[in-house]
Amino acid sequence: MSQPLATIVGGAAGGLAGVVLLIGFLWFYMSHCKKSSNKSSETGSSDPSALVEWNRGGGSTSARNESLPGAQGTRQFTMEELEHATKQFNENNLIGDGSFGLVYKGLLHDGTVVAVKRRMGAPQRRFVEEVSYLSEISHRNLVTLLGYSQENGFQMLVFEYLPNGSVCDHLHGKSSKTQLEFKQRLSIALGAAKGLCHLHSLNPPVIHKNFTTSNVLVDENFIAKVADAGIIKLLETIEDASPSSRTTGHNVFQDTEYFNPHYFSQKNYQTVHTLLYVSLTVRLLSRDGSEMNDIYRFGLFLLEIVSGEDTVQMNLLGPGENMIQQVKSRVVSNSIVDSRLAGSFTTEGMNDLINLTLQCLSISDAEQPNMKTVVSELEQILEREMQWKTVMGEGTATVTLGSQLFTTRRN
Repeated sequence: MSQPLATIVGGAAGGLAGVVLLIGFLWFYMSHCKKSSNKSSETGSSDPSALVEWNRGGGSTSARNESLPGAQGTRQFTMEELEHATKQFNENNLIGDGSFGLVYKGLLHDGTVVAVKRRMGAPQRRFVEEVSYLSEISHRNLVTLLGYSQENGFQMLVFEYLPNGSVCDHLHGKSSKTQLEFKQRLSIALGAAKGLCHLHSLNPPVIHKNFTTSNVLVDENFIAKVADAGIIKLLETIEDASPSSRTTGHNVFQDTEYFNPHYFSQKNYQTVHTLLYVSLTVRLLSRDGSEMNDIYRFGLFLLEIVSGEDTVQMNLLGPGENMIQQVKSRVVSNSIVDSRLAGSFTTEGMNDLINLTLQCLSISDAEQPNMKTVVSELEQILEREMQWKTVMGEGTATVTLGSQLFTTRRN
């Protein structure tokens, strides 16, 4: 073969080899991308157009039964898992009805006991984002959010389960088997205050907006934990209130059992009392969504700690100075302190707690303390109570000082 011909044949062969290599590379690349795409679809971690469609309320009927991509670091439960845990959401597992919806006790496959809150609602990305944020909030005195689910037309939140129920149950529940003495109540109040204080210390602050004795739970050691932190904000964010929700507005004098006109009508209270409870002042309205809202609610919480009564049933005529004067009047008439506390507290301790309660109930910005101050005051009151012998018997005497059965030490 002549040299020119050999050169031509060699060049052609080299070019053909290059084409073959290029085709092989392209085939490998396309195959790899296809597998990656299929993997993302199977895990539900891609297809952003579906998210946009969900937020617009679109999508087919079958697609609406599928959950959205999960939030990083937040456990996403399947409907099958939660149905198994709650025995198909059996009525026997129903343990409550809160601001988010019905609450069921559940048992996961790994033996973890949980509380599952369920409401009707289509999957939304905003729901996932808000849950992801709330699940990152961790504190000893806050109920832990374990995860969520969005399937079959339901939105669900999974929390740790607290076996001893709510403070409300222990103070005035029909099935209450526990009589909380004064130091126990102080300890519970301190724990709840620390949980609320942590929420307010975040940037931006998390405002509870629905703080009540029903939303303070206790574990097996009676450690207090604030429940439903951020739930009202979540509901506002997804703009779809649950049919079973107790809260339609979130001002301190509109929602929950404290100031609900429907609740009062059910209790057959006089119309004038109902109107006074739901009348709002400009100053109080301006506090909606602020830390002051929660602090006022904490004052109501302390009032129940002191009295053992549901504040709704105390017939206090409206918020502000009028309510404070009525509380003071009950102190003077010896009718404010829970009679079950007789002999378990000191005069100084009870007086200090009542004074702190009144400060929290104040509508004056100058008089109302922040939660950090509340925590400090409660720590001091509890410390003093722990140092004093308050059990009735030798070395103690009971006297009446403007309230029921205060205990003071003999010199």
